[in-house]
Amino acid sequence: MTQNESSENPTIRIWEFFASVKLTVALLLILAVTSIIGTLIPQNESPAAYINAFGENLYRIFLFLNFFDMYRSWWFQLLIILLTINVVVCSWERFPKTWKVVSVKKPKFNVDRFKKEPAKVEFQTEKPIQSLRQDYQSFVCKKFSYCRLEETDKGFVVFGEKGRWTRLGAYIVHVSIIFMLVGSLMGSIYGFEGFVNIPEGETANQIRLRHTNEIYPLDFEIRCDSFSVTFYDTGSPKEYRSSLTILEDDKAVRQKDIIVNDPLKHRGITLYQSSYGSLPSDSLTLRIASAENPSGFNFIKKVKIGESIELPDDKGTFIVHDYTHSAQFGGRSIGAAFAGILNPKEGEPVQVIMPVRFPHFDRMRQGDFVFSVQDYDQIYYTGLQVAYDPGVPVVYIGFILIIVGCFITFFVSHQRICIEVLRSGNSSQVMIAGSSNRNKLGIKNKIEKISEKLQNSHQGDSSVTQMKSMTT
Repeated sequence: MTQNESSENPTIRIWEFFASVKLTVALLLILAVTSIIGTLIPQNESPAAYINAFGENLYRIFLFLNFFDMYRSWWFQLLIILLTINVVVCSWERFPKTWKVVSVKKPKFNVDRFKKEPAKVEFQTEKPIQSLRQDYQSFVCKKFSYCRLEETDKGFVVFGEKGRWTRLGAYIVHVSIIFMLVGSLMGSIYGFEGFVNIPEGETANQIRLRHTNEIYPLDFEIRCDSFSVTFYDTGSPKEYRSSLTILEDDKAVRQKDIIVNDPLKHRGITLYQSSYGSLPSDSLTLRIASAENPSGFNFIKKVKIGESIELPDDKGTFIVHDYTHSAQFGGRSIGAAFAGILNPKEGEPVQVIMPVRFPHFDRMRQGDFVFSVQDYDQIYYTGLQVAYDPGVPVVYIGFILIIVGCFITFFVSHQRICIEVLRSGNSSQVMIAGSSNRNKLGIKNKIEKISEKLQNSHQGDSSVTQMKSMTT
């Protein structure tokens, strides 16, 4: 096909575009720059943190560009897809030539070409040519996977070859890159990461996704059987441990104690120990005082959350229904607080806030009684990070392949050898030459050792003479 025909064919133009090494370099540079951006800008933080760090205007620009969840953005996934296609096309375009060399059943050898190789040694021997033919052919066949003897007018030639398959090492590296790219793409599209807090003795079958804050249901239940934490003398946590049980159809299928860096895995989903905290138990001690004389009348009652209690003098009922770690009042945080509903005998229900740190807080509300929390029991909850990445096994395969491919590419080579023996009067002239697609110094050393070994086999013949060496 002519150049004009190629330029007019859109399919050819697309193929040439993806087969371009310039495209590979450009995509790698773009991925490197965007990865730096993803490192400098913290990922998946809260909007308030980003606005505080960058300002509202810059926050909106970064949000539009998906810089806050960059590795799951459509444009980053597009870059991965383009690089994958580029690697596939580049490999496919060059593979037929390599495969032609690797798969040939009867390779061609050119003696004159071997004579021009820098790795070459020549010597003479008076050993009979028939004996040399048998010895040299046997030697080459033992050392090389392929060997062939050809008769010539003045003697014979023995060819040997091994490591032809090593030319596929670069393609193994290409395949490994494709595996890693596809694995990362699978993780960004189908994977998820979320978190869940589970109090001791309770179960959970759903998590809250980190990226969207949506609720994501699980196919199994997680039960926190117990939680323990130890502290240093400074008061900072030393180790916290969660005893978890996985339930399927109300049956325990797996149990493990997890700590930081020692997660539990089930169905490809990994549960990491990430945090902990405390919650009030379902019971607390409530103090009810008279609004007219707070220091005089005090009614102490131990109640459970959700339990309705009768107020003194038949003035209605009161229910504690909720607890929050950080209650808000007047735009400010007042810390941990319980919330209750006062149902007076007459009138509408009233919301009552009871901050733990401010026992007299309810005095601001006008009514017959002042409610406050005198004491409450606490239980620990475990904070779990829940992650699923279906691309991890694919990436691991890619890592293994790239190690194998790099080893083959840099440490194993395609080697060829030629031993030519020519009659020269009553003696024989021997030439040993070799070639390699890489490690030229190594093949020179190898030819020298082969020459020394073959010459030593002629030590019974005092007429072995080194003619010249072209290995330097």
